[in-house]
Amino acid sequence: MGHPDSARAVVIGGGVAGCSVAYHLARLGWTEVLLVERHGLTEGTTWHSAGFVGQLRSTVTQTKMIMYSAGLYPELAELTGLDPGWRGVGGLRLATTPERVEESLRLAGAAETYGLDVAVLSGAEAGERLPLLETADVRAALWLPGDGRLDPALLARALAAGAEKLGARILTGTEVTGFDIENGEVAGVRLARTARPGAGAGTDARAVPGTGKGTGAVPGTEPGAGAGAAAEAVPGAGSGIEEWSVRTGTVVIAAGAASGRLGRLAGVDIPVVPIKHQYVVTEPFGVSSSIPTVRDPDNIVYFREEAGGILVGGYIRTPEVWDTPAPLAEPRTLFPADMAKFQESWESAVRRVPALGRTEIVKVVHGPEAFTPDGEFLLGPTPVRGLWAAAGFCVHGLAAAGGVGKVMAEWITDGTPEYDLFGMDLRRFGGHARSAAWARSRALDAYSTYYDIVYPGEERTAARPLRRSPAWVRHAELGAAFGEKAGWERVNWFGSNAGDGPPEDDAEPDGARPGGADGADGAEQDGARPGGADGAGSVHRARGRGLRPEGWAGRIWSPAVRAECLATRDAAGLFDQTSFAKLEVSGPGALERLQRACAGELDRPVGSVVYTQLLNARGGIEADLTVTRLAADRFRLVTGTAFGVHDAAWLRGHGLEVRDVTSAHACYCLWGPRALDVLGALSPDDLAFGYLRAREISVGNVPVLAQRVTFVGEFGWELYCPSEYGLTLWDALMRAGAPYGLRPGGYRAIDSMRLEKGYRVWGLDITPETTPLEAGLGFAVARDKDFLGREALLRDAEPARRLRCLVLDDPRQVCLGGEPVRIGGEPASRVTSGGYGHRVEHSIAYAYLPAGLAPGDRVQVGVTGTWTDASVVAEPLYDPASERVRRLPG
Repeated sequence: MGHPDSARAVVIGGGVAGCSVAYHLARLGWTEVLLVERHGLTEGTTWHSAGFVGQLRSTVTQTKMIMYSAGLYPELAELTGLDPGWRGVGGLRLATTPERVEESLRLAGAAETYGLDVAVLSGAEAGERLPLLETADVRAALWLPGDGRLDPALLARALAAGAEKLGARILTGTEVTGFDIENGEVAGVRLARTARPGAGAGTDARAVPGTGKGTGAVPGTEPGAGAGAAAEAVPGAGSGIEEWSVRTGTVVIAAGAASGRLGRLAGVDIPVVPIKHQYVVTEPFGVSSSIPTVRDPDNIVYFREEAGGILVGGYIRTPEVWDTPAPLAEPRTLFPADMAKFQESWESAVRRVPALGRTEIVKVVHGPEAFTPDGEFLLGPTPVRGLWAAAGFCVHGLAAAGGVGKVMAEWITDGTPEYDLFGMDLRRFGGHARSAAWARSRALDAYSTYYDIVYPGEERTAARPLRRSPAWVRHAELGAAFGEKAGWERVNWFGSNAGDGPPEDDAEPDGARPGGADGADGAEQDGARPGGADGAGSVHRARGRGLRPEGWAGRIWSPAVRAECLATRDAAGLFDQTSFAKLEVSGPGALERLQRACAGELDRPVGSVVYTQLLNARGGIEADLTVTRLAADRFRLVTGTAFGVHDAAWLRGHGLEVRDVTSAHACYCLWGPRALDVLGALSPDDLAFGYLRAREISVGNVPVLAQRVTFVGEFGWELYCPSEYGLTLWDALMRAGAPYGLRPGGYRAIDSMRLEKGYRVWGLDITPETTPLEAGLGFAVARDKDFLGREALLRDAEPARRLRCLVLDDPRQVCLGGEPVRIGGEPASRVTSGGYGHRVEHSIAYAYLPAGLAPGDRVQVGVTGTWTDASVVAEPLYDPASERVRRLPG
């Protein structure tokens, strides 16, 4: 068979990622798919995967993808007649500290909302499941019967065979040497056949066993070897190098640790960092192949059965990057064993399984894994149209390989995947991710903390500070506790405000500890929120105002947050939102194209501000933003800090020319009943213009665009100025506000106040899987005009579920998101976001519940293993008529 010169799609990479993408594209009818691999199938990083499959992950999307993968294996076996290598032996996740027990209870609650079978066991019960374990120090364990292990080679072989059976073609020994890019769109792939496809045995790893017994010679065949027997070697291999091009409009880079290098050939950044990862295998000593997999995160170790012995792996605290300009240039690359670095993991394993101390290590596998700056996958479109990425599988990608193929194929063929993938979307990283030093620092941090407990709102410190507001120096002087998002340093609260908080009964304030304003990557939003539901409903009054919440919500906490909320209610608060992404659309046809892209009505007078959403074809919310009409043919869109790249790409994909002007403008939000006095002391201009209006004014010596919008439910403005004026403007506002009781505030206060007003946040309360009608945002939809997603939205005009506000009976039980919700004792939903409302003195949560529920109905919310009663209430809880927002103070 000759060289193919065209294909509907070219997939680069013959590991489980590439094979899964090719299989799923073919399954959706794209039969002219070409998969190319420079070596043999699986000979990059797939072949040495430890093969663990743990279905319970930290997000619903991750879990859904792994659950889908488990259901895929019987389908593959039936289609191909091949064993995909799945062994459903179940899994144990051990907890040996009180903090890990808390985490386990939260995970068990999340599992209920995912429909995932899980049981919380005692240490003794865990020992009964696996008598090999020493469980004297085990306080609890999660038993996950759906977990297991995979043989990576068998899985890749089954996926490849399935793809070929459905019409795809696979070429091994074929290297990508470049891309043809025309007008910003991929047009072809340049290929070369290598001399010996699949050649190379890799480096045999040899190590002295941790027990001190023997030399542990490594057999020539590692776990996973031998995949790809059915793959097609390029004709004539071994007779030199031959080059040719394949015309295609769709290319998927799924080349593992080599993905970054391939991306650079096309001029795009795929921030993959190859990190060395090590595991060992012992000699056989009668271990049953049916024993469950085990994770012991407090001791940074995992293990399972392998060939009658035990495979032991771990996450060391001092990982190393594989420094090479050409990752995976050779097949089946391994590094020399480094048992000194592995010592902590081995000793932990011996303590947990004493029998290991009497066995010999016979194999050390020390190979590269493709990590990312945040330890999550890199999926989706790149800035080059038609060029996609499916990379950065870290060490848990094998488990989700089937799900990755599914969502990528849906994305490519349909434009929208079934699940909300923003947390894995390549576009969550902006231009700052181009720095190899930044990506390296963050990836090393992600690896070294892989098994750490991650508390909602906890901040990492690697590669910081990077992007800073003009007023950052003033924030630091005021003792700001900084968080970070998209590289930006953002104030969570000001330590200078902590001293005025109420006395607290059980712990000292954490004013100096960095905390997250949002609780998740998507947990923020700006802009106008017109009105809201009327009526406050019947609620239970909180007890113990200002006290530290119990459990996880109290771990990253400061009385400064309450002080900032109350100052904004009673006087004025000043918030730095410079980090929010700002996009401009202008020129002929700008209005018409934006009208089509946005669900709201944008054809309003110059100076109007419109709160709106961008919807996908299913009516799901792809973005949540404000649009300000600056001129007849010029618009400014403001969206969340981390969403600018994503939202701009969505708009460009629908025919708009978009300019990112985020760094050109500082933005400070002045909100509160004395805001008019503060700004009036600095500006001679008429400030009485209405809500959802924008006007150019002068503030002292600074030119400012003032927008009458709020995200906290108080009167005031967003004040935009060119960045070079930013420090001057901040100083002027702080001086002018001092006589009126103004305080600077951070994102934790914003999050508290937006909950009281029922303002939604994209990525939590609203996602591509939810519609405006389900989310209570029907008021922002112009149903009488044409817009993307309108047909689907109107088809489901009476949704079966709606986002509801809940007030928990116990005010010190505070939700952080993801908690299970039951109705009548039966699983019903999960909390989308939650927190404490200091102005209304309530613990507040939001959840999608059956549409028939009404204010006054009762539910139960599971907060770290404790079931707390809660009431459905009318929203917003604070200022139901929105008089404080719309009317001039006084």
